[in-house]
Amino acid sequence: MKLHELAPVPGSKKTRTRLGRGLGSGLGKTSGKGHKGQKARSGGGTRPGFEGGQKPLYLRLPKRGFYNKFGKEYAEVNVATLNRFEAGAEVDPVALVEAGILKNVHDGVRVLGGGELTVALTVKANGFTKSAIAKIEAAGGKVEVF
Repeated sequence: MKLHELAPVPGSKKTRTRLGRGLGSGLGKTSGKGHKGQKARSGGGTRPGFEGGQKPLYLRLPKRGFYNKFGKEYAEVNVATLNRFEAGAEVDPVALVEAGILKNVHDGVRVLGGGELTVALTVKANGFTKSAIAKIEAAGGKVEVF
């Protein structure tokens, strides 16, 4: 097979319909849009969800749930992921981002007690679970809350 022999499968490529190209084309003059009206105008039509002036469904349904505007979103790290650091290292949010463990710190970092820790580290974070504190101190490390 040569480059000049390549061709699309017959029937896979359709030529686009050229609108407004004379009465004989079948789609001349008004280009299949009929006479006047909202849908005949350029940029005409309604937005998705519009119900002709009736109250739309998304406004008729009751609102559910609660959004706490004072709530904080913490980035969470399991104790097992801290094994990447060498012994005696100081682990803080900046170090976690540089190591590629976290992408975004959000409102702070909270250390969870998932997995086991084998390295003695000084861990600085905004919060710790009781099990995380126990595992870090059992490995010979220190916990600092700021």
